[in-house]
Formats: sequence, C-alpha cells, structure tokens
Amino acid sequence: MERKFTQPLTGIAVGSDGTRIEGYASLFGAEDQGGDIVEPGAYAASLRRLVQGGNSVKMLWQHDPSEPIGIWDTVHEDSRGLWVRGRILPEVARGREAAALIRAGAIDGLSIGYRTLRSTKDSRGRRHLAEVDLWEVSLVTFPMLREARLAAKGAPAVLLHDMTAAMAQARARLMG
Repeated sequence: MERKFTQPLTGIAVGSDGTRIEGYASLFGAEDQGGDIVEPGAYAASLRRLVQGGNSVKMLWQHDPSEPIGIWDTVHEDSRGLWVRGRILPEVARGREAAALIRAGAIDGLSIGYRTLRSTKDSRGRRHLAEVDLWEVSLVTFPMLREARLAAKGAPAVLLHDMTAAMAQARARLMG
C-alpha cells in the first residue's frame, strides 16, 4: 500500500455523535513532496467499486489498520480533488485523543492509503497518478501535500484553499 499525505482538514465541529471533520484528502494537479501528481478522475472507479461492494473508505489514525478512529460519511471527487467528511467517534479512545489534538491544532493533516493502478511519468520524472485503488484516509501528523488546510468552523473551504495555495507559492518564491 502506498501513502500520500496531504495537508490539513478544512473544518471541525463537535456534535453528540463525534467530532465532525472535513477537508481535501487529495488535490488534483498539485505536486506533492514526493513528486507525485494525482489526476482528476483517479479515484472514481475505486469509489464506485467500494459502493457497489457495500464497502467504505476507512478512517485510520496514522495509517495504522489496527486504529480505526471514525467513519467517513462522505468521500467524493469534485473539481479540486478528493473531498472527505466524517466523524471521529468519541467511543474510541484513540478517537478522543485525535479529536483533542485536532482541537488544539496539534494534528491537522490528512493522508491517503492506496494502491496505484495506472500512472505515467513526465519528462521531469514526476509520477502522474491516473487511477488508484483507495483504501483509507488517515489523520496524520506530517502531511505531504501542503495546499489543503484545516479551516475554522464555517470558513469556506475554497477560499481557504486558495489562500493556502497563494501562501505556498509565495513561500516557494522566497525560498528560491
């Protein structure tokens, strides 16, 4: 299984059924720190197979299959990437810890666990992922893709994504 880290969630809220979180687990066209770029549509077939098989994308803590911490209620592609919305379950000890860390701002990363089915390399050696078999989306400490961000409750995700992308570009220019 491969893992692809993105940066943080775009919203959190606490309800009686758990801590609700949402954000982009993957952004199309954005090169991650490993030189991979996910292409639009890369998740579509995998998501269809999961639904048809009565399965779901798992929510894990730090990619550990022995540590499920919640449920992804919504996982879908949109024009920007792979959007997830779910609940960290308060009945799970590690889930309570994860929720506390998220609320404190200590954890804000998302990462996908997947298997590459189709990819190509471009002239710069970057891998373009055309189709992946998505297994899980984890909450992680160190994400790999910097452009997706955790937003304050109620903040528009698109606006925050655009602001974060602009900051990342400015940082890249400053660093040379």
